[in-house]
Amino acid sequence: MRYLLALDEGTTSARAALYDEEGRRLALETQPVDCRYPRPGWVEQDARQILERQLDTVKALLTSRGIKAREIAAIGITNQRETVIVWDRRTGMPLAPAINWQCRRTAEFCTELANSPHAQTITSKTGLVIDAYFSGSKIRWILDHVEGVRERADAGEALFGTVDSWLIWHLTAGKVHATDITNASRTMLMNLATDNWDPELLDILGIPAAMLPRIIPSQGIVAETSAFGGPIPIAGIAGDQQAALFGQGCFRKGLLKNTYGTGCFALLHTGGEIPVSKNRLIATRAASSGDERAYALEGSVFIAGAAVQWLRDELQLVDSAEETESVALSVPDAGGVYCVPAFVGLGAPHWRPQTRGTITGLTRGASRAHLVRATLESIAYQSQDLFEAMVADSGQPIQELRVDGGAARNNFLMQFQADLAGCPVIRPEDTETTALGAAYLAGLATGAFRSTEQLAELWKAERTFEPQMPRSERDRLYSGWKNAVERAG
Repeated sequence: MRYLLALDEGTTSARAALYDEEGRRLALETQPVDCRYPRPGWVEQDARQILERQLDTVKALLTSRGIKAREIAAIGITNQRETVIVWDRRTGMPLAPAINWQCRRTAEFCTELANSPHAQTITSKTGLVIDAYFSGSKIRWILDHVEGVRERADAGEALFGTVDSWLIWHLTAGKVHATDITNASRTMLMNLATDNWDPELLDILGIPAAMLPRIIPSQGIVAETSAFGGPIPIAGIAGDQQAALFGQGCFRKGLLKNTYGTGCFALLHTGGEIPVSKNRLIATRAASSGDERAYALEGSVFIAGAAVQWLRDELQLVDSAEETESVALSVPDAGGVYCVPAFVGLGAPHWRPQTRGTITGLTRGASRAHLVRATLESIAYQSQDLFEAMVADSGQPIQELRVDGGAARNNFLMQFQADLAGCPVIRPEDTETTALGAAYLAGLATGAFRSTEQLAELWKAERTFEPQMPRSERDRLYSGWKNAVERAG
């Protein structure tokens, strides 16, 4: 047997997962990755730690299973998107801290850009809302604020990459500077219609083309790495949410998935047509097999699982994320309490970078359990905001919702989401679909899998949550959420 290896570098953890040729996960290794918050709204990471932790997980996995490099058929890479790393072409060392996708330091610049004559050009070419979430303004910030970097970038000595590019560069000892189409589509620099870096966008943002990676398909052999004791082809790359869409078997128009991780990310496959949102969602490239083009309509919630971490680490209301389920179920409802966890502003469809976290509806009877439940419910409410926008854009009701990510294992949250959405919520047997999608892409490129039709047959549901809440109750609760969002400012 030959195995497929997935490198899954996320916001708060680096993971390595091993799969067989039936798509079954055999082993998983994980290590934490730190985030730093040097100022309110700023989020940074150490790019060197990202690389080291990712490599360590792979080495630990291969050692624990006694597997040699020659037994690995291919590597797939998936990663936190939009996070910006700029490094020295010669030494491979980062020239600044990695600016995380959650970071809001460029919010004021983006507001000015959104009010400029360039706004329509940017949105029409990229499919994106102008926001600090995306990579372009982060790159510009480093060029403008880190001494000497702009001059080095102009000279071709400083390179930019999202996390996939950073990993590929080091896995190939600096031979390959590339990013896949899905990650490139999140930078605010790629023309969604041409799949190329757009000179006009680069000029608007003042970013030298010399620092950008080559854009490549999500599926296909990119290079070989010898970082793990022998040559292994790197054959699949996708941003984490597009990888999750692929891992969920959402290969055709109309299929919808939502990932419950640090944030929540809902993607609706739109086939080969670039979607145009009238409800402040974004258009993005979806991972695809072969030469076919695939797109998705996406909505992003910035703070989801991160709110649970806040309950655990800052407020110390729970000892673990898993404990939140039993605590939430210890009360019949949230007691009128709503938590709007806008720690870094509100994402889609609101796009309100200045909004900050708010708790409403507090009474003397509000308890720890009410706050925990309200925080979990906020994840579902924010996701429901996305689903309503998708229904309005597509004109079609949601038939089913496929879910994954760490918080998808919370049964209370999944049932509450089904009640709000009014449709079945389906949790697969393997909720680590981000890594699975990367393995699928690598396996298709190297012949381990024949087709997406075969992959669709491999996808298996573990549990389906059917809506149970009366429509009147759902409407009452959701109306309260909308009021809380408005009061958050």
